[in-house]
Amino acid sequence: MAPRSVSRSTRIFITLFVLLVLVFRPIPAEALSQSALPDLATFILSVQDGQAGVVRGVYVDSVLAYPVVQQPSYNAGYVSNTDGVVTEFGMARQTGNMGLLAHNTLAGRSFSNLKPGQYVVIVYGDGKTETFIVTQILRYAALSPFSTTSDFKNLDTNITISATQLFNNVYTGSRHVTFQTCIEYNGNDSWGRLFVIAVPMK
Repeated sequence: MAPRSVSRSTRIFITLFVLLVLVFRPIPAEALSQSALPDLATFILSVQDGQAGVVRGVYVDSVLAYPVVQQPSYNAGYVSNTDGVVTEFGMARQTGNMGLLAHNTLAGRSFSNLKPGQYVVIVYGDGKTETFIVTQILRYAALSPFSTTSDFKNLDTNITISATQLFNNVYTGSRHVTFQTCIEYNGNDSWGRLFVIAVPMK
């Protein structure tokens, strides 16, 4: 299905995206063991549950191996508070793309270790996989981190854009996966936003 542009009704939820998804500070869960990651085959077996088309895991060799949960249909701001678990962003799915959310105090810590050229394996509930390649790393400072109307400054280009423009930039367009977490700076866990974009392997 071709990606769809953001509808008028979807725009209503973008303030939730800015305030709840990006700014909410969880109470950290107990950290997972720092033992070596499982191999891909073992990871696939650990997350599959028979549900075709439902994202159940994300794997990047030597970087991360996380189960994925979906947001409740009524809560566009939900992000799992369990360490080692990533949340699929429902609004991204509505545009034909995939958003993977995690707090930077929990599973999102690993997102900063992603680099261009790395392979991202998405695992579905029936055990099928889809492979993407990381192509872009975007970092933004939130000019008003706790405001629903905050603008965002690109830390590489110094260009400032609105929350709506940021959503469109990272979640609309040709099919891709976007990892999203916050950037901590000077004791503020929600100072900025990190987006890692991966496109399908050809």
